[in-house]
Amino acid sequence: MLKENLTIIGTAHVSNESVKEVKDAIYEIQPDIVGIELDYGRYHKLKNEMNGIETDDTIPMRKIIKENKVGVFFASTILGYIQNKIGKDVDVKPGSEMIGAIEAAEDLDIKIALLDRDINITLQRTLNQMSLWEKLKFVFGTLKAFLIGDEEEIDIEELKQEDTIEEVMKYFKEESPGAYEVLVHERDAYLAQSILNIREDTVVAVVGAGHKEGIEKYLDNPQTIPSRNELTDISSKGKIPWLKIILGSIPVIFILIFLLAFINGINITNEILLYFIVYFIMGFLGSICSGSKIVSGLVGGIAAPFTVMHPILAAGMFSALVELHYRPVRKRDIHKLGEIESFKDLWHNNIFRVLLVFIGTDIGVSIATFFILPANVFIPLFGKVFGF
Repeated sequence: MLKENLTIIGTAHVSNESVKEVKDAIYEIQPDIVGIELDYGRYHKLKNEMNGIETDDTIPMRKIIKENKVGVFFASTILGYIQNKIGKDVDVKPGSEMIGAIEAAEDLDIKIALLDRDINITLQRTLNQMSLWEKLKFVFGTLKAFLIGDEEEIDIEELKQEDTIEEVMKYFKEESPGAYEVLVHERDAYLAQSILNIREDTVVAVVGAGHKEGIEKYLDNPQTIPSRNELTDISSKGKIPWLKIILGSIPVIFILIFLLAFINGINITNEILLYFIVYFIMGFLGSICSGSKIVSGLVGGIAAPFTVMHPILAAGMFSALVELHYRPVRKRDIHKLGEIESFKDLWHNNIFRVLLVFIGTDIGVSIATFFILPANVFIPLFGKVFGF
């Protein structure tokens, strides 16, 4: 690629003006190749939509839950909700500027280069970098947006102005430095690297306006771009997983207390029975209070006393898997999130309902773990063991 023949177009992802700007530039320049800020999955999805191809839109929630990727799915759903909501407000379909770039390139028989990193890798790396406090703020902010909404009028074209972008990015960086690093700096580097890997001479690259400045800085200093392996590694290295350590230590403590009591000849039949009863009741109530079917609640309750003994498994996983039988989740449910105007609308969305059952069941189990059982079982039993 010849840098002097590179044109980077910064767009707003839900803007009619951006669609026109992209098409006009491609028709005028007629480059050797058009680079677009998409990965293969999103490109394939847009192509199907453009060609009117209807695909099975059932989301493999069972696989997502079993593989413990609920966090990634939740983050992806929220991003989809935000784009669909803004697109609905300004009557522009999200991704229209990318569709415009694809249409213009195909019309001129120009090759297309996919510049972006796989969205699942980006989201996983984002979650790995976010602190627990940042994740909680993200969840509460999302719930606030769902339940309260924001009536402030959106000026999409203003979002493309450099001073506005800088202001938004500064706020984002202050709210979540970890997420900012992955979603902005890392993707700037990845997109710049993808552009540098293009062999054709004349290139038009269509990217979000917030990435343009960062890409240009990396192109001016290519030696500062991390390797592709560094930018795609999804293992959480260098951070002590305190939350996992704490959760993993809970079953060890429980078993240790029961074991010490047994060794000291203390009758623990009542305590073990209470342990199972409390977990069953709280898992069941947590699921039912979240709006699940009775069968889902029963499964969550039965699973609760056993899943606590395993740091990776969760009772909510089992109740949600059963709930999916009654509430299959489809991609259209994500699109419908953008049309939600009240809690009633949200309540009838299957994505929200299944996630709520997952979380609600685990909240019930957590109440039993941190409040009910310590005071009624483990502390008294610990006292008996050591003669307090």
